Amino acid sequence: QVQLVESGGGLVQPGGSLRLSCAASGSIFSINTIHWYRQAPGKQREWVALITTGSTTNYADSVKGRFTISRDNTKNTVYLQVNSLKPEDTAVYYCNANMYWGQGTQVTVSS
Repeated sequence: QVQLVESGGGLVQPGGSLRLSCAASGSIFSINTIHWYRQAPGKQREWVALITTGSTTNYADSVKGRFTISRDNTKNTVYLQVNSLKPEDTAVYYCNANMYWGQGTQVTVSS
């Protein structure tokens, strides 16, 4: 079993930045790829980015150039640096590995 705990969300003004964290514990040897998703109120969950064990990354077009995913294997943690935030980035951000999901962290972009 794998446990995922997100943190780092908050309220920021448009154009601001945050660093989201996803700390993994448990049977982490079973994890190859970690994904970030987000879900805005009244909308379906949307895939945002992924990173593999080899640090290959990929991004949704809507965040490409603004978000950066990275990992620190010594801390079993994946980060999502979110820059140039827009009101439409407001959502609960979740990390996912295999069938496991974290509880999410709220990002609100508002002036």
